[in-house]
Amino acid sequence: QVQLVESGGGSVQAGGSLRLSCAASGLTFRNYAMGWFRQAPGKGREGVASIYTGGDTTLYADSVKGRFTISRDNAKNTLYLQMNSLKPEDTALYYCASPPVGTWPPTTSLRSTDFRNWGQGTQVTVSA
Repeated sequence: QVQLVESGGGSVQAGGSLRLSCAASGLTFRNYAMGWFRQAPGKGREGVASIYTGGDTTLYADSVKGRFTISRDNAKNTLYLQMNSLKPEDTALYYCASPPVGTWPPTTSLRSTDFRNWGQGTQVTVSA
């Protein structure tokens, strides 16, 4: 089955940077658009960024544009999220996600309903 394992979270001060990674297995990674989502306490899950199969097309939430960069290494079956200029409002549990196996055509999306498989999440805490 599909397994997604996030890493790289931590605690930083405002203005700092973190790089999240997501190791994927159980799917032909290069065939699927992938996404990063986050969920803060008491809030719903929010789409942060999404990337097309070859990495040439990306999609970002307005709240992170210009600060976050999504990328992927298809040879390593790994998804990344580089987060710069972090703000306290970026504090959340961050998840990577993949669509249902067999999804075609691949499509970048920030809607959680377009994704089926989720990692366990990695916590990001930004202090003022």
